[in-house]
Amino acid sequence: MKKLLMIVSIVSLATLGNAQAAGDVEAGKTKSAMCGACHGPDGNSAAPNFPKLAGQHADYIAKQLKEFKAGERKDATMNGMAAALSEQDMADLGAYYAAQKSTEGKAAEDKVELGQGMFRAGNASSGVAACAACHGPTGAGNPMANFPRLSGQHADYTVTQLKNFRAGVRANDAGSMMRGVAKKMTDAEIDAVAQYVQGLH
Repeated sequence: MKKLLMIVSIVSLATLGNAQAAGDVEAGKTKSAMCGACHGPDGNSAAPNFPKLAGQHADYIAKQLKEFKAGERKDATMNGMAAALSEQDMADLGAYYAAQKSTEGKAAEDKVELGQGMFRAGNASSGVAACAACHGPTGAGNPMANFPRLSGQHADYTVTQLKNFRAGVRANDAGSMMRGVAKKMTDAEIDAVAQYVQGLH
């Protein structure tokens, strides 16, 4: 736990020293037209495989777009979509989606107990840290450390990302933190925590 807190502190300081350009919500709204087909007009995607962007932290969105553009995060569609974006475009899109209200989801009741346990306490026997340690008790994330909001996120999307981290397919996490956590998680734990997060609000 001490090691995790040290990493969080370092990431927080690095984020403070590397702040994004200020985004413009109205400009972001205009630029978001190209994103609406997958993510919905207000960032609440209807398809569970596309992430909800509404209510996500502005700097986190800008960071992901920058990494899609650079190829540091791989996705055939998003790499292409981000290719033409400027840093100001990314900041504006981040500001717009951060200003939107995320819709609430619902967790599968049979997975809540395990999911809540993983989210709040982790799994001491396998060394899985609690999700709440970085993402907060309500899943609101930590904008200073650039840890994303999780509450209400589609379970299907969360499962895919955790499995991608576990397999090393996604590797844009600071200090390999998410890869380290996901590598120790079972499929059942991933499914349960994703369901719990979907219903968290």
